Amino acid sequence: MNPQILKALLRKEITLMRRNPIIPKIILVMPLMVMLFIPLVANLDVKNVNVAVIDNDHSLLSRRIIADADAADAITVAVICNSHSEAMDAIENGYADVLLTIPYDYSKKNQGNGSVVDIESNGVNATKGMLGARYVSQSVIETLRQWQTENGLSAISSEPSVINRYNPTLDFRNYMIPALMVVLLIIICGFLPALNLVSEKEEGTLDAMNVTPVSRLTFVLSKLIPFWIIGLIVVTVGMLVGWLVYGLVPEGNIGAIYLATILFSLVMSGLGVSIANQSATMLQSIFVMFAFIMIFQLMSGLFTPIGSMPPWAQAITYAIPPRYFIEIMRAVYLKGATVIELGAQYLILAAFAIILLLIASATYKKRV
Repeated sequence: MNPQILKALLRKEITLMRRNPIIPKIILVMPLMVMLFIPLVANLDVKNVNVAVIDNDHSLLSRRIIADADAADAITVAVICNSHSEAMDAIENGYADVLLTIPYDYSKKNQGNGSVVDIESNGVNATKGMLGARYVSQSVIETLRQWQTENGLSAISSEPSVINRYNPTLDFRNYMIPALMVVLLIIICGFLPALNLVSEKEEGTLDAMNVTPVSRLTFVLSKLIPFWIIGLIVVTVGMLVGWLVYGLVPEGNIGAIYLATILFSLVMSGLGVSIANQSATMLQSIFVMFAFIMIFQLMSGLFTPIGSMPPWAQAITYAIPPRYFIEIMRAVYLKGATVIELGAQYLILAAFAIILLLIASATYKKRV
């Protein structure tokens, strides 16, 4: 490999990137769009739970339960019904997510611990229904505990103390922001290099390069090095946005993040070049890359926890490189994990990088 030739080719690639009407915009705008808006949109936090209430007791305690529930942060008493059928109509029409039924003589029976409320949730949205029912249950328990204490009664048994480690506020954005950087690297270091190579193949410049003394390694490196550098810059921008906008900073060493970024950039570059080598047109490469991007996003644990997938799907995720990058990013950001502690994930990413780069090298044919 001739360093002078590589330098000249890199200068040519940078010039072409600057003149390209699309790539600079993608590089500048996409990191900001992804890191600013996706954490706000792709949010699994359950808020604004609407509750339908059937108050059969009509006592001071039942009115207090309703008032306390309506004052809770995530709960809104949307409608107070006179019958179960009326409440179910509210749920079926989308006006309520949870149904709270306060039984007859509830306040009298709770001179001790002898009566409980009935809580029904809308299971169409299972997450919102489950968590909404829990919110309502906790609100009722807290109100009942205060009421019994104020009236000199034996309070109901207290719930165990819960401490949330690594993400004390249970803010879903803290879970999403580190992992979203995988989307940036997939596009920057995988998708764009593939399109770049195929576009030169369509324009005929790749055939012209094939008849020159430039080696395969020098040519491929000239295509990939700019995107590797851009990938590091994009991750840096993502970390800055996470810090300045959301106040999230890595608990661990930033060097561990950059090491994972370098390895994953090599993985995606190898995949992108391999796809470009087998694609005759840009449209073919777009379809193939899009299929990989969908699989990576759905099965890497980005949005859906891997532990919630069926066993056969969990087994497949071991062959998904973004899984290991996401595990590293979340562990470094939230737990402060070190490179040594995450050694298995780093080694697997390195193995993926070597395999895919070898495939890319073997499938690139220099015709002379």
